[in-house]
Amino acid sequence: MALLLTESDVRDLLPTSELIDTMDGALAAFSSGQVNQPVRTAVQVGPARHFFGVMPAYLPSPAALGVKLVTSFDGNSAFSLPTHLATILLLNPDTGALEVVMDGRYITALRTAAVSAVAVRRLAREDAGTLAILGSGVQARSHVQLLPLARHFCDVRAWSPTPDHLHRFVSDAASLSRGSVHAATGPEQAVRGADVIALVTSSATPVLQNGWVSAGALVISVGACRPHMREMDPALVIRSRLIVDSRAAALVEAGDIVQGIREGLWTDAHIAAELGELILRRAPGRRTAGEVVVFKSLGLAVEDIAAAQLVCARAREQGRGRQISL
Repeated sequence: MALLLTESDVRDLLPTSELIDTMDGALAAFSSGQVNQPVRTAVQVGPARHFFGVMPAYLPSPAALGVKLVTSFDGNSAFSLPTHLATILLLNPDTGALEVVMDGRYITALRTAAVSAVAVRRLAREDAGTLAILGSGVQARSHVQLLPLARHFCDVRAWSPTPDHLHRFVSDAASLSRGSVHAATGPEQAVRGADVIALVTSSATPVLQNGWVSAGALVISVGACRPHMREMDPALVIRSRLIVDSRAAALVEAGDIVQGIREGLWTDAHIAAELGELILRRAPGRRTAGEVVVFKSLGLAVEDIAAAQLVCARAREQGRGRQISL
């Protein structure tokens, strides 16, 4: 028998108050070499280049074994479906038997924002008070919910190329965060003077220009997770101290990094550290108040499995979910 947890279950059970610390620990475990996790296997589907990813991971302590299956199909809105879908399976680490099947879409959104919150804790200036968000979708919502848990932002600005989505996001933001969000008329207006900039777009071409970014800013790039995509002006990447979640993944998947290496703009040595190495104090993070730092987040299977463990523990405590037999 396996436990089935729906998205509604996961939403009720995932403790945001604990998730940031859990991601901090998962990133440290990954960079210390404790986690057995390959770079995700990505399959391109059809002429539209839809994405199907397989993300397995094993954590020895506390023991956990699982996999996330994730898809990105841009045309799903025509079928009234989310563009990003995910399912997480947890297996018994001693027997390999299936123990839990749970929706992974909400976990993906929240754990990504929680990792960004870890980056804000570790890399943003202590006096950071202005947040800019480029994007207005699921990730924008999770970031406006979790990033204020890492810093107090007195000014939050947002921009999206889709006005209807932007207005809906801004109107909903009060219920998601501790303050209001102001709509910017363009990306430059949103990011000029911002201390933290969250790029949560699906753009394949740069939406952020180097000249807009102030000294001392932290840029968190969540989009452009495929090698043909770019969110950032290459001059910004050159200018910045570049931190990643996984070196191995960044050199295969991150278009903002892969394309720059291919074009001879920098080498793999431009990656200063993994975020987990900063947590472990094996590498320095921000070195000066005026340094621009870029954190490239691709998302790791260990993050999903650690978050799923949190949900599973809560479900068992509260008797949530349904037992199924396959």
